[in-house]
Amino acid sequence: MPYLLTSDTHDSASLKLWPHNTLAPNGFVLVIGLSALALGLPMLALLGSPTLWGLLPFAVLALTGLWFALQRNWRDRRIVEELYLSRTRVYLRHVAPDGQVNEWTADPHWITLNLIPQGGPVEHYLTLTGGGREVELGAFLTPEERLALREELSALLIRLRSHS
Repeated sequence: MPYLLTSDTHDSASLKLWPHNTLAPNGFVLVIGLSALALGLPMLALLGSPTLWGLLPFAVLALTGLWFALQRNWRDRRIVEELYLSRTRVYLRHVAPDGQVNEWTADPHWITLNLIPQGGPVEHYLTLTGGGREVELGAFLTPEERLALREELSALLIRLRSHS
């Protein structure tokens, strides 16, 4: 799962969430290389033909489009959410792909963990409410991952509240 929940001490824990990133840098090179090969190999039969010059711009355009789409996907996947929980404070830090940072702080005794099964922006929409605000958590996770995260966070919040 693309999150890591750790209990730092008996009275505190941290959670780090990130989107799925299935294509590593060497996979990027492989995809671009195989695509170039797949586009270029049939064109070998057209060497010396004026038809090659008619098809070549479209092949280069397709390869360039793939390159930019994969780069954009990587850039959009730079989202990171970090949640720090203790007996006295809950702190959420959300870093957007463009580097913008949003922060939220609340008292753990007054926050609620909400799961909206349907009707939210995503299926099984997970939010934290407290400190006069409601913030989303892990909107980029799959619905099953949000369900599992809710169970783990709920148990952790109960544990932190009971030790005060």
